[in-house]
Amino acid sequence: MSTLFVGAGYTGARVVQRLPDVIALGRSRSGTERLDLDRDERLQIELPQEYTVIYSVPPAPDQPGDPRLGRFLALLPQPPSRLVYLSTTGVYGNRDGERVDESSEPRPESARAERRLAAERMLADWCTGRHTTAVVLRVPGIYGPGRLGTDHIREAMPVLEEDDANPGNRIHVDDLATCCIAALSPGVPDGIYNVGDGDHRSGTWFANEVARQAGLPPPPTISLEEARKTFSPMRLSFLRESRIVDTTKMREVLGVTPKYADAADGIAASLAEEATL
Repeated sequence: MSTLFVGAGYTGARVVQRLPDVIALGRSRSGTERLDLDRDERLQIELPQEYTVIYSVPPAPDQPGDPRLGRFLALLPQPPSRLVYLSTTGVYGNRDGERVDESSEPRPESARAERRLAAERMLADWCTGRHTTAVVLRVPGIYGPGRLGTDHIREAMPVLEEDDANPGNRIHVDDLATCCIAALSPGVPDGIYNVGDGDHRSGTWFANEVARQAGLPPPPTISLEEARKTFSPMRLSFLRESRIVDTTKMREVLGVTPKYADAADGIAASLAEEATL
């Protein structure tokens, strides 16, 4: 069955490499059909009668809800059999380091997360009565080749002292691509799935491990009190939220065991791939 990947950027490129029949739509990436969900009033392609969708376009940052998703759904000539939506684990908000799973009530604390939760609900409403099954993947930080933060390490950008750092939630881009493909299977129940590598070592650990493997000096560390004075509002918003995202359902129901369950292995693979580019 044909798959339409909407918003085919960093993750989409990995999915496109592995799916035999996929149409990639995006605003700028080479190799994709162009689609601008802020402006376009029709799709530039013809869809087959039977198809699935993976949707990863972020909501517009200056509007409430997610008009982009609403516009996309309105452009479809017929509903897909399945729609996989890439959301964020940010919808859980701050839990002071406690564990959350798919049964945990969302408590978004940032406008970004509020928009994502609104999109999840819009999608659920739209699919009702249309014979479209919806799978929501709640995604943490994505890393991989070109997304290891080595530029920040070279610039000696400080990180939090380990004692002040929150648990980490992340996923290697190849493992996320595997989750996307698995979610397309008609044998996978619809609903919400947290995805991640299950390695909850902190962002401070991650930056130091990247530096170690890349042969770079470790980044300087500062206290949380110092960070509040110097970090950007965006970076501080992430630091205010602490949680451990449970990915049991990803493993037991979605059927995905991460290749890079140890983030140190994912860092090594990412650096090795960067060396070949």
